[in-house]
Amino acid sequence: MQPDQDTSSPDPVEVPSVLPGESLPEDRAGISPIVKVAIVFTMLGGALALLLFGSQASDALVYSKLVDEVLTKPADFKNRELRVEGDLKQGSILFSEEPCEYRFVLGKPGKEMPVRFPQCIVPDTFKDGVGLKVTVQGKLTDDGYFLANQVIAKCPSKYEMNERAKKGETMPHAIPQQVPAG
Repeated sequence: MQPDQDTSSPDPVEVPSVLPGESLPEDRAGISPIVKVAIVFTMLGGALALLLFGSQASDALVYSKLVDEVLTKPADFKNRELRVEGDLKQGSILFSEEPCEYRFVLGKPGKEMPVRFPQCIVPDTFKDGVGLKVTVQGKLTDDGYFLANQVIAKCPSKYEMNERAKKGETMPHAIPQQVPAG
């Protein structure tokens, strides 16, 4: 045996006496399982609240109605965020540069809702003369018009446009055909 080696045995380690099925006391285990579960549920609830109220996912909670439904009982929808779908009245689109605003009418004769959209840019498909269905999102005001913060123009389907083409109409955004040379 070499004189510089320590031959003494290491200090004994104290092993806690815990029977199977028992848990360690809180001061040794850290955080109790109930507190851990509560933390997880709190984090999930916060994430859900952020998703619903802090993003555009809240759009999913907006009422979606037809113009006829809204105009039948307008008091039920005043000053509430909602989406309204209807037919664009032909010839009703007005644009003002100062202040920048589009004005138009949705609905049909007898059930018409004036709409104001205080922005300068609308979808490319938002045009008179093509029988558009338009969805607007915003609020019905006490003054009797719909104040829109979003405009979605739904272009007629290609099948509908094929039927119209047979009657001599052209697509609103069609590329002009060139006459073949010769």
